[in-house]
Amino acid sequence: MDRRRLRRRCEQRVRSLDMPDPFDVRALCDRIGQARGRPIHLLPLALPTGSPCGLWLSTSSAEYVVYEERTSPLHREHIVLHELGHLLCDHEAAPVLGEDVSRLLLPNLDPRMVARVLGRTHYTAEEEQEAEMIASMILQRARRGVPAPVRRTGPVPPHPSDHDGADVVARIESSLEHPTAE
Repeated sequence: MDRRRLRRRCEQRVRSLDMPDPFDVRALCDRIGQARGRPIHLLPLALPTGSPCGLWLSTSSAEYVVYEERTSPLHREHIVLHELGHLLCDHEAAPVLGEDVSRLLLPNLDPRMVARVLGRTHYTAEEEQEAEMIASMILQRARRGVPAPVRRTGPVPPHPSDHDGADVVARIESSLEHPTAE
């Protein structure tokens, strides 16, 4: 995975958003829903232990973002934005529903039938990173504006008592300057 390319892709998506000012996650969902022609409904639920903190479900007429309600407001917001990241990146809506979650979301249907119909699919690691990066960038833009670029101030001098310090610092700097392909 090329992290620079992934970051640029995420930055472009976040820059293209019509962000509400002041920022409000529900208002952002409304704007994204209007732009996509499908409403986005936020569903806070007390999810079972061990289940995902959030879930994006797509139907023929609407998008649903389910999120854990028993956590901090900032975490709830981040969960919703992470799921919106999947939606904005056009990842395949891939619910992973255990029987407990299925009973909560679809109480009138047999959980085994729901699991058979939906299958047990999941996002790739790159899709998860992309959604997480989108969520973080939206929060960063909403809370502090666009961040200034990181400026390099020069090498960190080794501590005088560290005889091998210069070598360690050089290796760390080298690894940060030349990312490896994964």
